[in-house]
Amino acid sequence: MRLPTMARWVLLALLVLAIDAYTKSLASTQLLLGQISVLPFLDLLLSHNSGAAFSFLSQASGWQRFFFSAIAIVVSVVILWMLASRRYHTSTEAWGLALLLGGAWGNLLDRVRFGYVVDFIYLHYQKFDWPVFNMADIAITGGAALLILAAWQGRNEKSAQD
Repeated sequence: MRLPTMARWVLLALLVLAIDAYTKSLASTQLLLGQISVLPFLDLLLSHNSGAAFSFLSQASGWQRFFFSAIAIVVSVVILWMLASRRYHTSTEAWGLALLLGGAWGNLLDRVRFGYVVDFIYLHYQKFDWPVFNMADIAITGGAALLILAAWQGRNEKSAQD
């Protein structure tokens, strides 16, 4: 029996949420003693981010927790509406929406439970480094990239028809 289309995309979002929650739980219990080097450019380092991407607004007085939670809820409702009403044109778009949804849920769950987001993946090379992030952030970035790709492909197809 095939699942309805909407259910498949929500299951993908729930899978992202489960992977994110599991890896954050592991990081929270296993990285208490410090940083673990995995590769010359990749470390695991526990970080609690009360802000948004790149620790944006992390030094604010606490209102940002509710602000970013509200944004995640609104985005989730819009994405669920888009998936339910099939407001996407390609499976690439649907994949992107589902990944964004799962990532938003992962970081929202942390904000509601802890007041911060658990980050633990740290990329660096010599003097260059990237802010610490998590699996939800990877899903959000991947989802956004897929939506951009779908838009670009759609624009190219439209140009070819003109």
